[in-house]
Amino acid sequence: MTGPRTDPADALAAAGRHLATLGLSPGTSGNLSLRTTDGILATPTGCPLAALEASALSLMDSGGRVRTGPPPTKEVPLHLAVHHRISGAAAVVHLHSTYAVALACTEPDDPDDALIPFTPYAVMRLGRVPLLPYAHPGTPELADGVGNLPEDTAAFLLAQHGSVAVGRDLDEAVGRAVELEEACRLQFALRPAPRVRTLTPAQRAGLTARTRRNAEDTV
Repeated sequence: MTGPRTDPADALAAAGRHLATLGLSPGTSGNLSLRTTDGILATPTGCPLAALEASALSLMDSGGRVRTGPPPTKEVPLHLAVHHRISGAAAVVHLHSTYAVALACTEPDDPDDALIPFTPYAVMRLGRVPLLPYAHPGTPELADGVGNLPEDTAAFLLAQHGSVAVGRDLDEAVGRAVELEEACRLQFALRPAPRVRTLTPAQRAGLTARTRRNAEDTV
């Protein structure tokens, strides 16, 4: 998917399209970022990964300030937190893929390792997969949870939300994202009827209020 001479922006756009082709990025969900010598490239807000082009990417500095391109994904705080927290993190893939989201809506036996080690491949490629507590998407509180992760974390889940995979390069992050989705799917196949967690009334009310404010701001 990438090579030594591939332009970082072209590689990131190709990775997004690849994940969409695999069915891991429904609608306009999912976002990616990649640390480069010029800054951090990020996918834009509101753009389906299936239609992602290099020219549509945002280039930010390490603090999230946009240097060039359109407004980036609202999950910039999450991406920056991962880049700053996880040792060697160069690429971050955040998806709302079906089985990862489903697993993120269940109560794990161990929140520090929500993925049951059914196969050696999941252990070798992902290690322990923590489940972070719920926080509204796109908020600093969501990013704050990253600070509690071990520095060698390869992937983790966001409660009621989705998955995040980290890599030393783009291929590794994408590969881990795909591996995590398959491991989540296997977990449901082998352990049906898990304990399911739903959004609380307070969390639903908070989301409704935020959505209403955002809609009013765009009028």
